Amino acid sequence: MASAVEQMAANTSWAALGKATDLRNRILFTLGLLIVYRLGTYIPVPGIDGGALRDFMEQAGQGIGGMVSMFTGGALGRMGIFALGIMPYISASIIVQLLTAMVPALEQLKKEGESGRKKINQYTRYGTVLLALFQAYGLAVSLEAGDLAHDPGWYFRAAVVITLVGGTMFLMWLGEQITARGIGNGISLIIFVGIVAEIPAALAQFFASGRSGAVSPALILGVIVMVIAVIMFVVFMERALRKITIQYPRRQVGMKMTEAQSSHLPIKVNPAGVIPAIFASSLLLLPTTIATFSQNGSSGPIMSTILAYFGPGQPLYLLFFAAMIVFFAYFYTFNVSFKPDEVADNLKKQNGFIPGVRPGQKTAERLEYVVNRVLVLGSGYLALVCLLPEILRSQFAIPFYFGGTSVLIVVSVTMDTIQQVQSHLLAHQYEGLIQKSQLRGKGKSKSKRKGPARR
Repeated sequence: MASAVEQMAANTSWAALGKATDLRNRILFTLGLLIVYRLGTYIPVPGIDGGALRDFMEQAGQGIGGMVSMFTGGALGRMGIFALGIMPYISASIIVQLLTAMVPALEQLKKEGESGRKKINQYTRYGTVLLALFQAYGLAVSLEAGDLAHDPGWYFRAAVVITLVGGTMFLMWLGEQITARGIGNGISLIIFVGIVAEIPAALAQFFASGRSGAVSPALILGVIVMVIAVIMFVVFMERALRKITIQYPRRQVGMKMTEAQSSHLPIKVNPAGVIPAIFASSLLLLPTTIATFSQNGSSGPIMSTILAYFGPGQPLYLLFFAAMIVFFAYFYTFNVSFKPDEVADNLKKQNGFIPGVRPGQKTAERLEYVVNRVLVLGSGYLALVCLLPEILRSQFAIPFYFGGTSVLIVVSVTMDTIQQVQSHLLAHQYEGLIQKSQLRGKGKSKSKRKGPARR
């Protein structure tokens, strides 16, 4: 039988959104900041030759205009003030998370609660500035090498670095404000909006290719069916869980003796989320990105050989892409998102145990065994979703960037945001029930007081 909470969640209606004033204000606040972000992608960096930049980006192909432009919402192609996007912050946060799992001092800092979390966030901001400085300077030098600057020199480089680093830090602040005062995860929503904003132009280009005869109608229909199927598959796999039964013995709480309880420890089929795909894509696109901006791709025989074997769509590229996704899925899961030793220790402290398994080290070994088997399916699912669009783009020459990473991000962020909205609606219903019960209690107390006064 479903509990009262589950019944209320099932009966939650979206019509209640109009009555939830706080939720409506959060949604409007989030939309307002996302509009500010989109407007910033159209503000150009000073000193850029706009005509030369357009010609260059049209000839650059999908190497630099693929995943990197996807994460910046087209700001890189327009060389806007948000050209670096939020990627330096994401890279810094992932690096800090990995260091926290490997460096004892940072791991101890994580266990200090709110104060430790603030220090780790501060380190992440410092790392964001360093990465943004490095990337902005490299981009400024690349723009000069590609003859895209009106007046090359140190003044141009300084202007580009200051503008791009300031834009990245402003985006980081926007994301934090959305998380704190809006709805959903701010950083994820910024990436989500950047991806979704490029979809209409990509679809228009795709259908225009179909009208001109460059792409057959059967291929267009096949791509649409494949996208729908991939989205459904991603939703199914992201919601898939492996439940481990946890037993809690009878125990005394105060003056009462609680009965033995049975619960479940949910383990996601994909505990690492979209991070392995982001890491693998970023590392493999690095040679292509360098070659694209280095004097129109003529970067010497070594880089040409690397691009010949590791360019997008090449067999070695696909092989290493899949291998790196699997590696990062295991590495990130066991070092950051799910540590069997910590989970087993927490269960032991709460007097919980897996039936038939001794608490402590045996429980940790059991959890590690289960997660290893689950990750075979999870990492394979990530690799399949990321490789399928790459193969299709290389084999059928689809004229726009369609990446599995973008599908994973869009679906995951959508599911997470909807879940948060439903949580706010559920909390609003709870507040309404509490207020009604309080009013009824006051009414009963007043009616009891209204009696014939004693003489």
